[in-house]
Amino acid sequence: MQEVSDMRMQEASDMELLRQYAHRNSDEAFAALVTRHVNMVYCAALRKTGNAHAAEEITQAVFIILARKAGRLSQKTILSGWLYQATRLTAANLLRTEIRRVRREQEACMQSPTNETESEVWPQLAPLLEDAMGRLGEKDRNAIALRFFEGKSFQEIGAAFGASENAAKKRVAHALEKLRRDFSKHGVASTAAIIAGAISAHSVQAAPAALAKSVTAVAIAKGAAAGGSTLTLVKGALKIMAWTKMKSAIVITAVAFAGAGTATVTVKMVSHYREQSVWNNITRCDLTQLERAPPTVSIRPTRFTRELERASGTGGKILALYQPFDSLIARAYDTSPCRVLDLTPLPQGNFDFITSIPQRQKEALQEMIKQKFGITGRRERRESDVLLLTLRRNDAPGLKPTSSQAGNSTSNEGVGHLTRADGPIDFLIYDLQYYLRVPVVDRTGLGGRFDIDLKWDDEKKWDSSTERYCFSNPDGLKQAVLDQLGLELVPSREPIEMLVVEKAK
Repeated sequence: MQEVSDMRMQEASDMELLRQYAHRNSDEAFAALVTRHVNMVYCAALRKTGNAHAAEEITQAVFIILARKAGRLSQKTILSGWLYQATRLTAANLLRTEIRRVRREQEACMQSPTNETESEVWPQLAPLLEDAMGRLGEKDRNAIALRFFEGKSFQEIGAAFGASENAAKKRVAHALEKLRRDFSKHGVASTAAIIAGAISAHSVQAAPAALAKSVTAVAIAKGAAAGGSTLTLVKGALKIMAWTKMKSAIVITAVAFAGAGTATVTVKMVSHYREQSVWNNITRCDLTQLERAPPTVSIRPTRFTRELERASGTGGKILALYQPFDSLIARAYDTSPCRVLDLTPLPQGNFDFITSIPQRQKEALQEMIKQKFGITGRRERRESDVLLLTLRRNDAPGLKPTSSQAGNSTSNEGVGHLTRADGPIDFLIYDLQYYLRVPVVDRTGLGGRFDIDLKWDDEKKWDSSTERYCFSNPDGLKQAVLDQLGLELVPSREPIEMLVVEKAK
């Protein structure tokens, strides 16, 4: 009898199972729904967060929401699409609580040529998929979910939409083309066929074996046995879902009024400024462009040539072009690239990044790096080769106590010259590490603020082995520091604070 019951559950449609649960309190029906859809929900959450534990919590929250809303869903609801949208919104809520008011849109890690295979293009599509799906209309999103996340045939998709098999094919093709254009805007140039193959082959994998049972038990109880963090996540996700539904109703109402000609309806809504719109206005490291940038944080594979490699900052905002990854993560953690110790392979290539969130720029950049690349940093004392900056003479012409009372440091660094006004010795340490690519430790004992004027013969060259610029005359710089600043750089080896970079847990 149990086998017959299980077979009936397998053959029943999603909405039939949901009605059995809603009207007859059938735990078996709900368990069948969880088993049927848990892999899709878990994998969508995993792609969005990049964290298995968070994905499991999101999966649990989504099915709790389903249990609570079971009696209110329309018979016409396509449950695969509804669950996918609930997962996407719940994951967005989780990310939003970790770093508020920070834009979370992810971009491709590498630009993809059109001749790539599905396996090659998938790592580039995965970080973008959930946001791209969110920008589709409901019918297009449902079509993709049914076809590629649930593996439904076109005939089954047509039946779900109340349309023909041919109409279902056109709907899926239309939705794929929209995804292709969306991915292309974010640096992944591929064909609709390859995108379809990549999503079909890689988007759904088996959830942890025990997850379906634990989710079913907690969801059937409407979350009564769930942890506090999960219930908070459910509450926040329900608010987002309610707002999303209300926002759609507002737009529909506004269109209806305008169409009827009975009134002019203006709906003003505050929305996040999209990163792509910011980048469209960036042509170089121009401080004027940076000052005008709205609050955002964005990292992307560079779109500029190496001749434009530079970084600029103003008013708590930073814009950098053509930067290697160690420079990017060093900026996020306020250290020097020469103090970055990587315990995991760092992404290759160069990147552009912008963070225009005053007072939170470093935290925002750290979180974006974690979400985008799965990499985080921690400070630790490690023994390393260093240069000790020592005082040899205090009457050198290039190093003078500042005469300014403003306490506002300015600098001008270039090839073979460095001038700085009204800055502490720590600022000189930072500059020397930039030119020499070696950690420098202050042993001068100098306090206060100084004006610095330093010149030496040098040349900036492109090193193809490291894919970055380097300076060709470190010995000339060291000698100039001694002659013009009265300071000596002495080789040593000792424990210093390093930024240890590793995979995020």
